[in-house]
Amino acid sequence: MMFNLTGKVALITGGNGGIGLGMARGLAKAGANIVVAARNAEKSASAVQELQTLGVQATFISADVTSEDSVNALLQQAVQQFGRLDILVNNAGVTVRKPPQELTLDEWRYVMDTNLTGAFLCARAAHPHLKAAGGGKIINLGSMMSLFGAKYAAAYGASKGGIVQLTKAQAVAWAEDNIQVNVILPGWVDTDLTRQARAEIPGLNEKALTRSPVGRWGAIDDFAGIAVFLASPASDFITGAAIPVDGGYSAVG
Repeated sequence: MMFNLTGKVALITGGNGGIGLGMARGLAKAGANIVVAARNAEKSASAVQELQTLGVQATFISADVTSEDSVNALLQQAVQQFGRLDILVNNAGVTVRKPPQELTLDEWRYVMDTNLTGAFLCARAAHPHLKAAGGGKIINLGSMMSLFGAKYAAAYGASKGGIVQLTKAQAVAWAEDNIQVNVILPGWVDTDLTRQARAEIPGLNEKALTRSPVGRWGAIDDFAGIAVFLASPASDFITGAAIPVDGGYSAVG
């Protein structure tokens, strides 16, 4: 029962692919009904169909996490459809791979608005619904770039560093509402985003594998377990934590 999410409702931004879909699968297998919030309708429809085969309710709601109005409408529609909200996963994210001196202001804002401001807007809009449910869980997605610097990830790293501090502030502020807020720091995971990175950055694949103690790239389903743990009563005494899920990558000196 500690990891049973039957009857709970989880909203996952960017839940139609990559790590977001891996987490959605885990939550659905634990019994949670799923709201996939994203922009790509075709990709989302495929994800929803897959999640429904796991025996839960799942739906897609089109949303732009950089828009305050869109986020507010997303939360209102999700709660209207399912009657409650128990879990928010802030997974939507983008990057622009350039050295910092080459980033335009528009590119900087694009990354920060999606990765950091989007997570802020979604959590703020979710808060009253989680509180009304008697408490809940927020899982933010950081990155190993929350810890390390990379010459091609200035905006991305800044946004993901900010996510860690946002998580801590939310955890402290909302503890009285029985809302636990934690952040996952993924390492190198095999997704569309990192496949593109490997194509653009010579030697990245070899460097990642050489440093990784487990000697492989992560899979999206490696995030199913941590999602269930942080969404379940098993983690009720854990809040404000930043948890690497990286095959030991960040443990290497």
